[in-house]
Amino acid sequence: MSQLESSIFTDLGVAPVINAAGPRTVMGGSRLSPAVAEAYQAANRHFVVMKDLQARSGEHLAQMLGSEMALVTSGCAAALSLAVAGIMSGTDRERIAQLPDTTGMKDEIVIQACQRYSYDRALTLCGARLVEAGSPEGVTEAELEAAITDRTAAVHYLGVDFWGVQEHSLSFETLRDVAHVHGLPLIVDAASVVFPLERMTWFSENGADIVCFGAKYFGAFNGSGILTGKHKYMEAAIEHSFVNFETEQNRAFGRPFKLDRQEIVGVVAALTEWFEMDHEERMAQNEAKGRVLRRTVANCPGVTSHWETRLTSIMDTVRLELDEGAAMSTQELSEALANGNPSIVTLADGNSLDVVVNQLYEGETEIVAERLQELLGG
Repeated sequence: MSQLESSIFTDLGVAPVINAAGPRTVMGGSRLSPAVAEAYQAANRHFVVMKDLQARSGEHLAQMLGSEMALVTSGCAAALSLAVAGIMSGTDRERIAQLPDTTGMKDEIVIQACQRYSYDRALTLCGARLVEAGSPEGVTEAELEAAITDRTAAVHYLGVDFWGVQEHSLSFETLRDVAHVHGLPLIVDAASVVFPLERMTWFSENGADIVCFGAKYFGAFNGSGILTGKHKYMEAAIEHSFVNFETEQNRAFGRPFKLDRQEIVGVVAALTEWFEMDHEERMAQNEAKGRVLRRTVANCPGVTSHWETRLTSIMDTVRLELDEGAAMSTQELSEALANGNPSIVTLADGNSLDVVVNQLYEGETEIVAERLQELLGG
């Protein structure tokens, strides 16, 4: 970490940390590659008509993602919120201005009870209400059907297997077919579904009406995302965008979800790079970092290490299992790493400590390894 990089934060009284916890919102997202940073700086040199930029960038992204239309958003949660707002209001200006008052609109979003998750809050920001199908233990197709009423606006599917939710849930195909039989759109939260590359196009190619991504997972900004989908729903969602609030003189719900021109260009640059990069080389570099860490702890008493690829190589992890023979507990180790200089943030889970290598800059792997050896012995 250079003096310049350090001083930007230390001048504010904030200590820089080494991120061994992955591309997490609370850690500031992911690393910007030189190409994305260069695109950001190039966009900073000139101004642009934002409506034109929104449209042209959307066309470019839609082509890459195999969808009819796309929109850069201020995160995946914003994409979900804009999608629901558009589904409920359509392009009717009076209804657009009326939200979050949903009087006279279909305002229920059906979600599987076993797929409830903290981020589903984004679905209700514009006034929609979640209706659960089934129970936390599972759901049948009959229970999904029973949850659909004349108030239903859409069906939601969590496309990311957070916490093993897919084990008890109905498949994407089942939700798609039931939704479409009832003439309803299917919304997919695919926040981190960015690799292998074909997974980014799979939902759209297989009948999803709306698909939402978190752009931090493919190397864009922490506060950026992409909304993709079919023309009918995308045109309505775009009516709620901050750009249309300003240019169409409507009272659009999405005005607070503003983006910089630099961010929009950066998302396009990041996705372009993600589709063109050598992912085998990327994964090989992560595995090399993992080998350094595993060699370091190989002789530490009470410590066993495993290499795990999670979220399909978005969180490549060295998992340390600590037993009673270890120099300290998992929680003690996590706190010692975080309280050291430099601070190293990891993920503690029971008797395991996860060291995620994806966001480690050059030289940081060795710093983490030295600290682990210092704390665990061996």
